[in-house]
Amino acid sequence: MGYLARQLAGPTDPARDAGWSAPEERKGFFTDTSICIGCKACEVACKEWNALPLDGLDLSGDSYDNTGGLGASTWRHVAFVEQSQDRIEEARASGRRLVDLGMPQVGAPAPAPSALRTGDTVGAVPPTLPDEGDGGLDIRNLLGGAPTPDFRWLMSSDVCKHCTHAGCLDVCPTGALFRSEHGTVVVQADICNGCGYCVGACPFGVIERRTDAAVSVRKDGHVPDVGVAQKCTLCYDRLSVGQEPACAQTCPTTSIRFGTREEMVSLAHDRVVQLHDQGFTEARLYGANDEDGVGGTGSVFLLLDEPEVYGLPPDPVVPTAKLPEMFRQAGYAGLGLLGAAALAFVGRRR
Repeated sequence: MGYLARQLAGPTDPARDAGWSAPEERKGFFTDTSICIGCKACEVACKEWNALPLDGLDLSGDSYDNTGGLGASTWRHVAFVEQSQDRIEEARASGRRLVDLGMPQVGAPAPAPSALRTGDTVGAVPPTLPDEGDGGLDIRNLLGGAPTPDFRWLMSSDVCKHCTHAGCLDVCPTGALFRSEHGTVVVQADICNGCGYCVGACPFGVIERRTDAAVSVRKDGHVPDVGVAQKCTLCYDRLSVGQEPACAQTCPTTSIRFGTREEMVSLAHDRVVQLHDQGFTEARLYGANDEDGVGGTGSVFLLLDEPEVYGLPPDPVVPTAKLPEMFRQAGYAGLGLLGAAALAFVGRRR
């Protein structure tokens, strides 16, 4: 794949392509939803560190979630999804069909000791750190030996994907968005003119312009950057001094990991293999495929159901991926018009 083609789609080193002569190793997140407990500590840490305004404290009425989704003032969002036994069985079956990662064949999960206490629900994982020695937490203990639970919560901390090919970055007319030396995508609020092109270009619906409905957390009541596009910067200021993002540092279960993208993808693959070995065939990866429509993402997720269940697009595509085809079609149309004009000219001379 040539240099120009790599700027539009497919695997590439985004920081080096952006002009960094000696970039850092690409950084990213690995969010393991199988051990997320929905505590929202990541949301709070993100808001505190980045001094983000409040979105209000209203409950949606149909969920325990009080933030609803990512937005200009919510750069981390923990989704809550309730699932019955039927849906869990469907997820388990679709996971088997989707597995194309060299996963081992697995049968029914081995009998596990009953560690589920009365009143506990699957997904309410106690805040026990995964054992690094065997690669992660064994969540079979939560099922009490049952192959499929009657009910479970799916919880997942969502964030900007920091795409290899970022639609928001590609369409920005002012240079307010830039590719950092860590391979991440950062917004410069003082340069953004609020045009909103980036909002429509993001296939994940992450970036948003802040409205005056946000609530100030400052004593003077001032809401900063109203009308300006906002999203996660992967704590660019913290990375610049060798610290990890606030959300990853705060997560009590290590559901959110931070490191080089290569390391995160490797961890994610290992964790999927481990879960499949335990009988959780619904486990699958999201964002780890460099051949997908955005060239892979800097934020990699381990999901326990199909992406749509978490509000994620199943096959996101960056707008620039279609540019070669569009130019080719436009070229054919131009040649057709020239041919028609030439025939008309020759016909008139006869």
